[in-house]
Amino acid sequence: MENSIGTVIMATLFAILIYFLVTAQAKDPNIEEEELQAYNYMLSINDKMEKYLNKKVLSDWAYASNLTQENLNKNIKISAEVANIQKEIWHQIAQYNWQQFSDYSLRRQFWAYSTIGENALPEPQFKMLKKLVSDMESIYSTAKICDYKNSTKCDLLLEPDLTNILATSNDEKELRHVWIEWRNSIGPKCKDSYKSYVALSNEGAKLNNFSDQGEVWLKDYEDDTIKEQVHGNMWGQTWDNIAEKTLPYPDVEDSDYTAEMIKQNYTAIKIFQTAENFFKSINLTEMPRTFWKNSILEKPADRNLICHASAWDFYDQKDFRIKQCTEVTYEQMSTAHHEMGHIEYFLQYKDQPVPFRTGANDGDCISLSFGTTTHLRKIGLITSDNPDPKIVLNNLYRVGLGKIAFLPFGYLMDLWRWDVFSGKTTPDNYNCKWWELREKYQGLEPPVDRSEEDFDPAAKYHIIADVPYLRYFISFVIQFQFHRALCEKAGQYEPNNPKKPLHECDIYENTDAGNALK
Repeated sequence: MENSIGTVIMATLFAILIYFLVTAQAKDPNIEEEELQAYNYMLSINDKMEKYLNKKVLSDWAYASNLTQENLNKNIKISAEVANIQKEIWHQIAQYNWQQFSDYSLRRQFWAYSTIGENALPEPQFKMLKKLVSDMESIYSTAKICDYKNSTKCDLLLEPDLTNILATSNDEKELRHVWIEWRNSIGPKCKDSYKSYVALSNEGAKLNNFSDQGEVWLKDYEDDTIKEQVHGNMWGQTWDNIAEKTLPYPDVEDSDYTAEMIKQNYTAIKIFQTAENFFKSINLTEMPRTFWKNSILEKPADRNLICHASAWDFYDQKDFRIKQCTEVTYEQMSTAHHEMGHIEYFLQYKDQPVPFRTGANDGDCISLSFGTTTHLRKIGLITSDNPDPKIVLNNLYRVGLGKIAFLPFGYLMDLWRWDVFSGKTTPDNYNCKWWELREKYQGLEPPVDRSEEDFDPAAKYHIIADVPYLRYFISFVIQFQFHRALCEKAGQYEPNNPKKPLHECDIYENTDAGNALK
């Protein structure tokens, strides 16, 4: 018994000793003093970064919304200035023992600044990299092809011309023509630039102590065959554009939401007002006046621009914009909700330190609630009051074409690039490896033979614009988890209750769900 008591006493004394050793280390006066200095330093650079990032985003916007050489030159110059500022901060924070700081928020801010990617490059190489990406973006955004039915009409752009053809045409020869000519107008022009882009990106990654750019892209994730052209999308990434051609119940009333939008005289502005109304109804923030004043919601007729839909935070707590060449389609309505979801995120974290002004998770759950038959009936895109199960099945079919068919594409986009950055895939087999992955994961093959003279990955904006894609793959999974949690909060979903199924949940006008989302 005495031995047992003695063992307990010794164990207790040992635990107390360890506690005091750990506590003494945590309260190292030198670290405490350094942490206080670091806190003040982080406050000072937050103000500095707001100013410079606002200047940079204004320049990014100017170029993306008007692709002129003058705007490009200004953009590269300002981007280099901001890169130099971030490089200074990068060197300064390396002098702090920030990993030992007790304040978790402060450690995370230092961690965020500890990797600066391409900004670590010497200025000449940085400017070269920016120009390479900008040139490829310009090639992509200004690419035009000739009309299959009129070879003298050679002004067809991706948005809206080619997108509409792929979504509506049943002529396989026309679809093949569009598929081939779009890739021919971009890939060969971008391949050499892409090789140089890979080399410079990897050089920047190594300056950040990563082996290649693929590792940099994965840094934030720290916690542990069919003929392609028939799928209604330029890249075969989602297949929902062909829903109207393949619906299980095509003759059911209310099956064509785009037609109903046109019938109801929807415009680009009305599409975004509808999206804003959704967010306001769940107690999120209405769009500021600057949004409506400064956003580009329709394609301007007087200039070339990057039409790829995007949301913008100008780092001044008041200027937030969307750039979207909106057409009156159901798909574009869904995109508007998606992009405005980014703006809502910006509005919620606008007063956070700069490193924290980014999405905590890659989700896209609002579009799920927007797309239910319950919600579409509320906003009048489904006009029948009859809850016909065939309408529900048609709608679920659309969701499947958009969400499930996307997953392999969302995965292989960066899988291909990781191998490119690591050197496993070399320039002499870029295209071959691309189509190996397309066939392996999507079951897709090109409508015509391809070779290394082609560079088909460049036909996708994110490839040539230096935009990682794994975020989309992850979002297409966890958005259903977010949606389920919000629906439970709203009292509209109960597991095993057939009267409250998840696919009929609509959080519209439910402030409990909106407050939880905040």
